[in-house]
Amino acid sequence: MTTMHGTTPHPADDTSRSVVVVGAGPTGLLLAGDLAEAGVPVTLVEKRPHRVSNLSRALVVHARTLEQLDARGLADELAAIGRPLGTLRLFGRLSLELGALPSRFPYVLVVPQYEVERLLERRAAEAGVRFAHEREVTGLRQDADGVEVAVRAPGGVTEALRAAYVVGTDGAHSVVRDLIGLPFPGRSVIRSLVLADVRLTEDPGSVLTADAGPAGFALVAPFGDGYHRVTGWRRGDDRPDSDPVGLEEVREIVRGVLGTDFGMHDPRWMSRIHSDERQAPSYRVGRVLLAGDAAHVHSPAGGQGMNTGLQDAANLGWKLAAVLGGHAAPALLDTYQAERHPVGRMVLLGSGALIRGALVHGPAARLLRATALDTASRVGPVWRRGTAMVSGIGIRYRRPRGAHRVVGARVPDVPLAGGGRLYEALRGGRFVLLTPPGLEAAPGSERLAVVRWAAPRGTAVLVRPDGYAAWAAETATAEQVRAALREHVG
Repeated sequence: MTTMHGTTPHPADDTSRSVVVVGAGPTGLLLAGDLAEAGVPVTLVEKRPHRVSNLSRALVVHARTLEQLDARGLADELAAIGRPLGTLRLFGRLSLELGALPSRFPYVLVVPQYEVERLLERRAAEAGVRFAHEREVTGLRQDADGVEVAVRAPGGVTEALRAAYVVGTDGAHSVVRDLIGLPFPGRSVIRSLVLADVRLTEDPGSVLTADAGPAGFALVAPFGDGYHRVTGWRRGDDRPDSDPVGLEEVREIVRGVLGTDFGMHDPRWMSRIHSDERQAPSYRVGRVLLAGDAAHVHSPAGGQGMNTGLQDAANLGWKLAAVLGGHAAPALLDTYQAERHPVGRMVLLGSGALIRGALVHGPAARLLRATALDTASRVGPVWRRGTAMVSGIGIRYRRPRGAHRVVGARVPDVPLAGGGRLYEALRGGRFVLLTPPGLEAAPGSERLAVVRWAAPRGTAVLVRPDGYAAWAAETATAEQVRAALREHVG
C-alpha cells in the first residue's frame, strides 16, 4: 500500500468522497492541503522520492499569490525568507512599479520555489494528506461513481487507488492529461534556455538583475543560501535539451547581455531546457481535472507560471470540497473551467508578448519597441492595468448578468470591526460574509464567518474561500442574505 505520513489517518475505503492528487509540486501541495483542511481524504501521488530539493525553476511569488498564502497563514513566514522587490524589470525600458498595488504585498517576492513547497508540504502533512512517494501513475479509468488509478510502486508492484475525483498537477509532461486523451497544443518559443545555480564573486547590486539585447537575455537572482540562479539564452543557439551545459557557456551568455559574469564559480547544478506555450483545451474530463503546468505552460517572462498554478489550486480546492461535502452540485466544478481557462489563456498571451518583445532583433524593431513602451508608460491606466494583471491583483472572473458590480472581483484584504483582517477570516477555507452595521442575517458556522466592515459601509458582500466576491448587494435585507447563503454556501 502507499507510504503515508501526516497526522490524521483517513478511512481507506471512503472512496465516495476522496481525491487523488497526482504531482507534489506547489500546485498539488496547495490543493491537497486545502482539501484535507476541509475534511476531504486526500492521497498525493508523487514519482520522486520524499525530499525537499534545492533545485528550483520558479523564483518569484506575486502579490495575488501571497494573498492566497496569507489566507492560509503562510505568507508572512514566506516573506521573511524571501527578498521583496518593488520594481519588476522585465527587459530594456520595461519595468513594473509595484509599490502602489492595493495589497498588503505591494511587491514581488524573490524566493526559491523549494521554499514555497516546503511550507505547503508542512501544511498538507499537518492537515492529514497521505503522501505516496516513488509512485508512478500508469493507468486511469473512470466511471459514473469514481476514478481508479493504477500506480507502479517500488519493485514494480502495481497498486490501485480509487477516489471520487483525480486532479493532475503533474507538470508539462502530465501523465494524467495523456491518459484522459487531452491534447496539449502550442509551440516552443525558446530553445536552449540554460539554467545554472552558481556562486558569485561580485555582488550584482540588485535583488533581481535582468536584461535583453541583440545577443539574447540573462537573469540573475539570489537563493539566499549563497547561490544565485542564472537563466540565459543566446540568439541563434538551438541545441537540444540533452546537450550538456558548461560553466563557460553560461558565463559567455551573461557577459554578452549584462557586460559581466559577476565572477561566477562553483556551480552546483546546470541544465538546458526549452520553453513552450501550450494549453489544454479543457481542464476537466468527467471526474478528472488538471491544474498548473499540466493544464498550461507559458514563457518565463513575468514569472507567472507557478503563480498561475497556485491560483488554479485556490480556485479548485474549495469547489471540490463543497461538492464532496454535499454542499454543492457537481456542476460547480464546471465553473473551474469557465474561470481559470481564460486566465491561463491570458497569461499565455501576455507572457508571450513580453518574451517576443524582449527578443526583437535589429535596430528598427528595437526602436519600434522603445517607442511603444514610451507611449504606453505615459498612459497611466494602461500601465497600471498591466501591473495589476502580471501581479494577479487585477484578475477577475466573469460577472453574471444583473449581479452587483463587485461579483467576480477580488475582494481586498479589508480591516474588520473589532480588529483583524478579511484574509485572516478566510483561513480554514471558509466563506466570509461582510455585513454593514444593523444587518443581522445569519449566524457563523464551520463554513461561514460573519464579520462587519471596520469602516462605515452599506454593502453586504459574500466572499468566496478564494477571496473573490460570490454575491453582493447594497442595503440588503436579511432574507436576501439568507437566499445568497443558500445558493452559494449551501
